[in-house]
Amino acid sequence: MECVIATKGLPAQPLVTTWPCLTEAMYLLFQAGGHTAQSALWKLRKDGKLILLDLTSEETDRLAVLMDKYHDRPMDLADASIVAAAERLGTRLVFTLDNDFRIYRLADGSALELLP
Repeated sequence: MECVIATKGLPAQPLVTTWPCLTEAMYLLFQAGGHTAQSALWKLRKDGKLILLDLTSEETDRLAVLMDKYHDRPMDLADASIVAAAERLGTRLVFTLDNDFRIYRLADGSALELLP
């Protein structure tokens, strides 16, 4: 429920995510609201409000480096993919309710800016 409330303040432009995050979201949505909740997420993608970023081989290698660096958290695959995506897109702005993103750093050492 907290996530639904937090989405109300998001910018109007499409959100970008990765396949690992979509997979995690689908699992959590099924637990929370079943197929109906999952269908709503698919609709966001179909309507162009959610863009799935394919990770390159180099970015996939970066996931392993990030997960090793933050193994004490531990950083999961979805979290690592968001950091790698932010690095590729040149953004620091991330929508998440996960406090671990306050600790993660981009390759240049900069911190992420979190929404909400």
